[in-house]
Amino acid sequence: QVQLVESGGGLVQAGGSLRLSCVASGSFFSINPMGWYRQAPGKQRELVAGITSGGSTNYANSVKGRFTISRDNSKNTVYLQMNSLKPEDTAVYYCNLWPNSKNAWGQGTQVTVSS
Repeated sequence: QVQLVESGGGLVQAGGSLRLSCVASGSFFSINPMGWYRQAPGKQRELVAGITSGGSTNYANSVKGRFTISRDNSKNTVYLQMNSLKPEDTAVYYCNLWPNSKNAWGQGTQVTVSS
C-alpha cells in the first residue's frame, strides 16, 4: 500500500518562497513518476508539476518558471520548491503518483499566500 506524507506548507507573503516535501513508503518510489497537485477552495484538484523516474519534468503553465520539482530516490522523497508565490497559489498541496492513484492521496499540506 502506498503511503505519502506531505510537509512544508505554511503562511507566506506574496513574493515569498516555500519548499514542500513528500516522503513515500514502499519500494515503488524510485520507478514511478511522481506529481504535486493542489486544490484551492471551490476548485478541482489540478496537477502542478510532475517528474519521471529519470528526472524529466512537466509543469502547469501557471507555475512555470516559479516552481521546481525534484526527487531524491535514496530518501524516497519528492520536493516542490515554490518561489515568487502569488495569492492564487493558495491551496492544499498533495503529492501522488503521476498519473495519480485514487488510493494514494495523503492529507496534504496547506499553503496560504497573503497579498
